[in-house]
Amino acid sequence: MSSDEMLSTKLGRLTLKNPIMVASGTFGYAREMEKVVDVPRLGAVLPKTITAEPRIGNAPWRTVETTAGLLNAIGLDNDGVDAFLKHHLPYLRSLQTAVVVSVAGRTKDEFVALAERVGNEPGVSAIELNLSCPNVSGGVDFGTNAVSCRDVVQSTREACKVPILAKLTPNVTRIADVAKAAADGGADAVCLINTVLGMAVDWRNKKPMLGNGMGGLSGPAIKPIAIRCVYQVASSVDIAIVGIGGIATIDDVMEFLVAGASAIQIGTANYYDPTVSTRMIDALPAALRECHADRVSDVIGSLRV
Repeated sequence: MSSDEMLSTKLGRLTLKNPIMVASGTFGYAREMEKVVDVPRLGAVLPKTITAEPRIGNAPWRTVETTAGLLNAIGLDNDGVDAFLKHHLPYLRSLQTAVVVSVAGRTKDEFVALAERVGNEPGVSAIELNLSCPNVSGGVDFGTNAVSCRDVVQSTREACKVPILAKLTPNVTRIADVAKAAADGGADAVCLINTVLGMAVDWRNKKPMLGNGMGGLSGPAIKPIAIRCVYQVASSVDIAIVGIGGIATIDDVMEFLVAGASAIQIGTANYYDPTVSTRMIDALPAALRECHADRVSDVIGSLRV
């Protein structure tokens, strides 16, 4: 069996050469990483989330290190869709790997307009709907209400031809209910999880450390939450899952795959170890053989409980 056959995986209509993706917001527009990462080897690249209009983001501080994690409140700082299409997409489409574009809207109509405009561009492999950003006003609204989630997913799927991935928040009572709504709306996959709402304080000055007050916690601290969410959704919904949250080693990758994910995204680890993604790809065949598996699909959802 070839390496391509062993490592390839499917997210609904989207086929990836391997399950190692990089999370939106942690890899720039990929151009910034090309001198340190062999980008074409990745299963997929997700550039930073784009919005209809440019956003300057939140006031500083925007990031705060915590025990076993990172709090961020960037606020979706980006150049807007026009600049993305003109300046960034031409480079991204030259990469020899899948390009999944993350979009965020303030309303359903904005999501639909972004998906229609970006999703029908050459070189875009899929759209990730950022329904779950905790550090912008209204950022989690569509990811916490099942009816709204289904409506946005269904409308964006009708607006563009490429696969739709719905990125969901863990800041809900039952994430499986929201994932089912995304599936009912036609999502090819759900991405679990976005950051966990958190806060850090400067007790001496009696002020929040983040300029936004609260932000999203990522990194190793949230991995057990993310795996729990992947397992719960895999047990309830019959669509592909992308696991996200604290992934930094090949063991982390395998834990998510066994729990039910068909692919993973590396986020916070990109900041302190930008070459970790390609090392995971190198390590994946041996990890599969250790599980007596011939291909990635053999281990997905194989957890025995």
